[in-house]
Amino acid sequence: MKLQQLRYLVEVYKQGLNISEAAEKLHTSQPGVSKQIRLLEDELGIQVFIRNGKRVVAVSEPGKHVLHIAERILLEAKNLKRVGEEFAHEDQGSLTIATTHTQARYALPHTVRRFRERYPDVGLSIKQGSPTQICEMVVTGEADFAIATEGISSFPELAALPCYQWNRAIVVPEGHPLLALNRPLTLADIGRWPIITYDFAFTGRSKINRAFADAGVEPNVVLTAIDTDVIKTYVNIGLGIGIIAAMAFEPERDHGLRLIDAAHLFQPSTTRIGIRRDAYLRGFAYHFIELFAGHLTRKEVDKVMFAGEQDD
Repeated sequence: MKLQQLRYLVEVYKQGLNISEAAEKLHTSQPGVSKQIRLLEDELGIQVFIRNGKRVVAVSEPGKHVLHIAERILLEAKNLKRVGEEFAHEDQGSLTIATTHTQARYALPHTVRRFRERYPDVGLSIKQGSPTQICEMVVTGEADFAIATEGISSFPELAALPCYQWNRAIVVPEGHPLLALNRPLTLADIGRWPIITYDFAFTGRSKINRAFADAGVEPNVVLTAIDTDVIKTYVNIGLGIGIIAAMAFEPERDHGLRLIDAAHLFQPSTTRIGIRRDAYLRGFAYHFIELFAGHLTRKEVDKVMFAGEQDD
């Protein structure tokens, strides 16, 4: 049994059982992948993949257990390599962060700049996706940790570390009637206008829906997007009013738009970092986390990862 065979096995599964795509991802040949998987199956004495001719069509029941163990072995092999790198090359290596557009665009730039100044020889990669997608990246070892508001608690493999709280605001074109109100904004006021906001899976959308439901107001959502800049673009052309994360408004860049505070209308949301409990983090990864959220020292991170504490 070889680690290479386990990598082939896991990659075929990750590529939707498509051996050709797995081979391309692994920079090898399709026959080579198929041969190594067959050799592994012969050694184990079980069929991991169910085939129809030459095509893989499903994972067998024992194959599901094999894949789970193989993923864990590959992660531990990666952890072993990181231990060696940590002591041999403390300030060199790579760090992959999986996050949503809002975090990457508005919350992370200052941290990234400071990190790059301190660790110029560390290759930094930021992968974007939905909360579910980025958490899956961490679970499968494609990313070191995830930064998101939603989704992390749905993955028991991940320890969740609270970073900061934020709330929402309403963005409208200049001259909009809502700007003329001489009283605090209400959900009923917002409900009278077409609304552009986040896709349900993103950036605290569930709390927006809950606030309207509790108030007995039916929101007229005409467009959803995963990208705050897209929301602001369509507000600017008059398609509706936007509900966005307050941190995502930049007066110096968002010409023609105005922001109305709505923190009193919605429950605050908490952005968290999600890390695999069995992952080995390099020293610079701990430092990145502390740069992003000052209270998350190495001691606090380890407390959550190893003791299973997830207090906010």
